Amino acid sequence: MRLRRPVDIWHKPALSALAALAIPDLTLWALGRLDLILYTSAGAMCALYAHGLPYAARARTLPWVVLGMVASLGIALTAASLITSTALLVVCASLLAAVHKVVCEATRIGPPGNLILTFIAASAFFVPQHPGQVPLHIALALGAGVLAWLVCMAPSLIRPQGPERIVVARALEAAAALLRTEAGTGGGEPARVPHARHATAAAVNAAWHTLFLVPVHTPAKAAARAGLERLLVRAESALGGTGHTVEASAEDQPREARCAGAGVAGPEADRLGGWARELRSGRPLPEVVLSAVQAQELAGVAAEAPGPRRPAPGHPRGVRAVLTRLAPGSPLLPIGARVAAGCVLAGWASMAVGVGHPYWAVVTAASIYQANTTLSWQRALQRTLGNLLGLLLYTALLPLMHLGPLAMIALALACQLGAEACITRNYWLGSVCVTPMALLLTEFGSPVPATTLIADRWIDTVVGAAVGLACCVLVTNRRAADRIEVALGQVAAAEAVAFRLLTAGPAVGADDARDIGWARDRLAGCLVELREAVEVAAGEWWQRSLPEERITHAEQQGHRALAGLVRRLSAPTLAA
Repeated sequence: MRLRRPVDIWHKPALSALAALAIPDLTLWALGRLDLILYTSAGAMCALYAHGLPYAARARTLPWVVLGMVASLGIALTAASLITSTALLVVCASLLAAVHKVVCEATRIGPPGNLILTFIAASAFFVPQHPGQVPLHIALALGAGVLAWLVCMAPSLIRPQGPERIVVARALEAAAALLRTEAGTGGGEPARVPHARHATAAAVNAAWHTLFLVPVHTPAKAAARAGLERLLVRAESALGGTGHTVEASAEDQPREARCAGAGVAGPEADRLGGWARELRSGRPLPEVVLSAVQAQELAGVAAEAPGPRRPAPGHPRGVRAVLTRLAPGSPLLPIGARVAAGCVLAGWASMAVGVGHPYWAVVTAASIYQANTTLSWQRALQRTLGNLLGLLLYTALLPLMHLGPLAMIALALACQLGAEACITRNYWLGSVCVTPMALLLTEFGSPVPATTLIADRWIDTVVGAAVGLACCVLVTNRRAADRIEVALGQVAAAEAVAFRLLTAGPAVGADDARDIGWARDRLAGCLVELREAVEVAAGEWWQRSLPEERITHAEQQGHRALAGLVRRLSAPTLAA
């Protein structure tokens, strides 16, 4: 329940969704057709996605999100127009919720994940519908989705490099935190170093993958990306103790050396933090970076920097990567089975209790399923508390709702903005705003007495959370430990390649530098994957014992090899 700092870009999806929702909502109000607001909201909510991607990649990704939303809505509306059995509609909504969960995890689309898709689709399954109305309603959702795409792409006209500058700034900040943590190991807190090192490796790895998505079709774009790459190399140097940091890993140094390195790490950490602030502010790249890029342009392409870096070959990307993650034996499949079973039973339990909105129980059950049982238990508590407080907020807002439709639209938009502002601090706090917004959408379509609406929502929340959590415990994810074994094998293979390159001597040309760069990217990605697999498996119950010693040894050896690769490549680049 503890509150965290909000995510640094929370305002971007919040304002995008606000604009994408406000335009169709006000248009429908002017036309006197607020009963259609659910369908336009389906497309407009797509504005919450893909804000961490560069604009070129965002332009390709958002249409898939819109198509997925429209297809889900079309399935739900068609089923609502043809199926009269509420129990069967619950089954259909639950199966679609499971598909949403598995596909969003496989594509790694990021927040808000499957939740928005499931909320809209599950609601649509229980909206009275005639087959002849379905095409119009789908067209409204598609039109609002196009508007959401335009809203999300509009900032590219002002700050075309905004997303990639932010991820590089995050890497610089993580590197600065690592340097400060390593400098403090002499004070008796060495246990914090592995966590800081993993966080830095993950941030740097994410930043490289983001820069790989940035096109370099023009000299200006190539120069801008080159400047960001040099800053990212500087951040990455903290992992290898290169450049202006100490010359070896903290765990390999005597205490006196670590204390001496603290005096060097402090100014470097401040420098990295200052560059991160400049990137976030939108100011031009630091002079030291611009000077280095200009020097390279005058001298020709250096051997150690053969043009923009590219991802290593041999790894599936795009649709192939998604299909690989969904192959038989995937650890995502048990999670999909949990969602399907939990949502079905939650919806049926809601029907048995006599609640008139079983899709709320379906959505509640779908929302609590996280990567493992421990996180799902936490999410169930957060969801229950947030919905209870949200119902109290909805009760307090009832007098304002009676002012008219325009006031209801304003309240719904305010709740949407509040949800995005709060949900990254903690899920329960965001749910306080999501709950009244969901009830308002229900009121636009078919008004229900407030007392009935509040009672149904509270009962569905408790039923959905309880039944969903019970299914989470009963449907175990035994494949979580298998994922660790796969990750250990990948780390071992990447370490072998790294040590072979390190023992081959210094890089002498562009080909050697490229091979070392690919080995570094592969090893960093494998280490991040191993740590994620360990954290997921550690939160599952009824698992075989985790190979703690093998994991610790693999991570230590992997980070040592990664530091060597970083030193090999970063030192000449920093010297330039």
